[in-house]
Amino acid sequence: MRVLFTCVPQSGHVTPLLPLAEAFRQRGDEVLLASGPDVAYTAATLGLAFRQVGPSFDEWFSGLLQRTRGRPGEGLPPERVAHYFMPRLFGEVGAALVLDDLMTIARESTPDLLVFDTLMLAGPMVAAAQGIHGVQHALGPMVDRDVLELVADAVSPMWRELGLAAPRDAGTEAGTTLAICPSSLDPAAVTVPGLQLLRPVPLPRGPAADPARPALLAGLPDHPLVYVTLGTFSNTDLDLFRLLFRALAALPVAVVATVGRDNDPADLAPLPSNVRVERFVPQADLLPHCTLVVHHAGAGTTFGALAHGLPAVAVPRSADNFTIAQRLADAGAARTLMPDEVSAASVRRAVEDVLADAAFAERAASLAGEIAAMPAPDEVAARLAESAGQLRAAGLPS
Repeated sequence: MRVLFTCVPQSGHVTPLLPLAEAFRQRGDEVLLASGPDVAYTAATLGLAFRQVGPSFDEWFSGLLQRTRGRPGEGLPPERVAHYFMPRLFGEVGAALVLDDLMTIARESTPDLLVFDTLMLAGPMVAAAQGIHGVQHALGPMVDRDVLELVADAVSPMWRELGLAAPRDAGTEAGTTLAICPSSLDPAAVTVPGLQLLRPVPLPRGPAADPARPALLAGLPDHPLVYVTLGTFSNTDLDLFRLLFRALAALPVAVVATVGRDNDPADLAPLPSNVRVERFVPQADLLPHCTLVVHHAGAGTTFGALAHGLPAVAVPRSADNFTIAQRLADAGAARTLMPDEVSAASVRRAVEDVLADAAFAERAASLAGEIAAMPAPDEVAARLAESAGQLRAAGLPS
C-alpha cells in the first residue's frame, strides 16, 4: 500500500505524524512525506522518502505579512488567535503556496491514503480532486466549528477552481479523522464523523526502566526536578526564559531547561545555581525523573508530560497554545498563566501551588491512563490499511 503524508513545514506539525508514518513503514508499506524544505532534514534523518511542496514556513508568514500593515495578529486576545491565523495564514496563503506541488505529487505517486495535518489545508483538496481517501491527523484538540467555517470560506475559491463544491469543514472531515487528544480534554471530538483515536506519544519507559539519575543532573541539587521548555516555535523570547529562571531560583527545585537548537545557552548566562540549560534533551530521558513541567502548552510537550503523569504550569505563547493551556487548567492538571499574567512572582506562586497540591498530579496521572489506553500507531495503521483495502474491493476511492 502507498501512503502519502503531508504537513505544514514546521517541527510541531511533522513530529506528531512520524509515529504513524513509521508504523506504516514497519508494515512494509510505501511511505512518502511531502512538505516544505524545513522538513527535509527530519525526513532524511529518519530515512523517509521526501518530496518538497511549496516554500519554507518563513515564506508562508512573509506572504501574510505582505497583506497587512503591522505584525499579523498583533494585539489579538488569545481567544481570537485561531480565528485570525487559520483562515489567513494556513488557508489563503499556505494552501495556495502548496496546492499545485501537492497535486502533482499525488498524481505521480497514486497513494491509497493521503494523511494531512489539520492545518495543511491543501491536503483535503487534493484528496477530493484525486479520489484518494483523506486522513486528517489532528495536532491537538479539534478545531472549533466557528473557526473551521472561517477556514472553509477562505479556501473556497481554491475548491471552486478545482471544479469542486466547497465543503463547510474545508474538507478536513470528509474521510477519517485521527484524534490524538485524550477525550476528557476534547469532549467535542466525538461529534466528528469518521473519528478514530490515536495515541499521541510513545508510552513512557518509566523510572523503573531507567532508575539511575541522568548524568545531565550532576551538580544540581537533589530536589524535585522541574523541566522548562518553550518548544521549537515559541522559544525566541530569551527574556521569558530569564524570567522563568528567576522565578525558580528561590525555590527548592532543580531545573533543566531546553531552549532549542537555534538558541545558545551561553546567551542566558549567568544562571542560578539550581538551573541547567541545554539546547535539546530527549524528553524520554528526562521526563521520568521530573515532578513538574513549565511549558508553553504546545501539543507535543503537553502530551509528552501527561503521558508521564506530570502536572504543569502553562505559559502559552501562540497558536493553539492558549486552547490547550485552558483545557489543562479546566482539567485540573495545570496552573495556566496567560501572557499578561506572567511575572516572576506569579510563576513562582503557580509552581509552589502545583507542587504543594497533590490533586494536580492525580489529575495528570488520570490523563496518563487515558493516553495509555488509546490505540497505538501500529493498530491504527493496520485499521486504516484494512479500510483502504475494503474501499478498493468495493470499487470506491480508497
